[in-house]
Amino acid sequence: MRRNRNVKIVATLGPASSSPEMLEKLFLAGVDVFRINMSHTQHDLLRQLHHDIRAVEAKLKRPIGILADLQGPKIRIGTFANKEAKIASGDTFIFDTDKTPGDATRVCLPHPEIFASAQVGDNLLLNDGRLRVEIVKAEPTKLTTRVIFGGTLSDRKGVNLPDTVIPIPALTEKDRSDLEAAASAGVDWIALSFVQRADDVAEARKLIAGRAGVMAKIEKPAALTVLDEILEISDGLMVARGDLGVELPLETVPARQKQITRAARRVGKPVIVATQMLESMIVEPVPTRAEVSDVATAVYEGADAIMLSAESATGAWPDKAVATMDRIAQAVERDSLYRGIITAQRYEPQPTSADAISGAARSISETLKLAAIVCFTGSGSTGLRMSRERPDTPVIALTPIPNTARRLALVWGLHCVLTEDARDLDDMVTRATRIAFEEGFADQGQRIIITAGLPLGTPGATNMLRIAYVGKGGLSGS
Repeated sequence: MRRNRNVKIVATLGPASSSPEMLEKLFLAGVDVFRINMSHTQHDLLRQLHHDIRAVEAKLKRPIGILADLQGPKIRIGTFANKEAKIASGDTFIFDTDKTPGDATRVCLPHPEIFASAQVGDNLLLNDGRLRVEIVKAEPTKLTTRVIFGGTLSDRKGVNLPDTVIPIPALTEKDRSDLEAAASAGVDWIALSFVQRADDVAEARKLIAGRAGVMAKIEKPAALTVLDEILEISDGLMVARGDLGVELPLETVPARQKQITRAARRVGKPVIVATQMLESMIVEPVPTRAEVSDVATAVYEGADAIMLSAESATGAWPDKAVATMDRIAQAVERDSLYRGIITAQRYEPQPTSADAISGAARSISETLKLAAIVCFTGSGSTGLRMSRERPDTPVIALTPIPNTARRLALVWGLHCVLTEDARDLDDMVTRATRIAFEEGFADQGQRIIITAGLPLGTPGATNMLRIAYVGKGGLSGS
């Protein structure tokens, strides 16, 4: 099965999409990676979903990625005597450590680390940013604020602090338990929520111990100030526009999306654009024109993947949402302007032999109008380097390692195929031409270009290019 697009689709699982029948339907509609939201998933269900996805994978003989998304630390206020309170713009409102139910003048904020870090002038956003207050006086157990935007505040609503770096780890005890369960089950990616610093990623990487890729979700302003450090230690990034759009001025989010996407593309690590992409399809069978444009923008920008959240998890039309996203992506990539935009964003190869080989493979394939680029990859690094080039020529990533194929299912432009490791150079060429033919990328008489590392099986040692003819039945020609 071959996708007719380069960008990948991630779909979140939930009550509307967790049955084995729907999993298969979603994959056939275009899903490349399934996201399991650990905020709403118990470990037994995690293992069941993993089992069912792998059953679909075995049936359809295509590698499928699984991403487990950790909840991260949630900051919430306490309760109110009357379940809610109305606070007006201009009012004074107090947050303190007193657990007594609150009223229209105060409420408990059971997070001592906030009192230790917040300063006069910092803003607090409540209920997904619907209410905003500014700190006018900061004390060890009390924050006095002035209400900027008022409204109704009810029990245990969330709090965002866009101006404050809070000294709390990105991993809670629940996250640690969920991380171990996900890694043990065999997921391919683990996403970390509310990353603020590179140390947050380092801690998770140590616990994951190579069992899955580490995806850092960029949704805190603090993360943007150290983006390069976070990117260096992560395996990929997610532009989590939900909380990012709460903590930053809305008008700045598109530019930040481009910043994050281009930073990841520059170093050749996958990047997902997420949140509210086809939001209206939670209840409607068609998206708004603005949502279509939003999806298209991410595709034009060269993101590796675009993601559905509630649209596929709880929406009325999960498979239709996936099919719609698939059609949008295909239409963008067929646009005559698309290739020029992608090419203009291309970065120079890094000064390594592997990057030089990948750059040369892309250039040769486009100059000679070759049918496909075939990469032999064990660890996945060759596939990632080839994807970084964003070639116009289709890319087939061949690997004998199922986990590598599944992890690369997230990466732009890679058509992953599981195959035995080549025995020698002749076997490598024959295997490449046969698979390119069988997978529908090359016809008899066409040529492909092959990249690999010699000696065969050496991780990260891409150092060879070979042009080969596809002969009768896919056998290599002279």
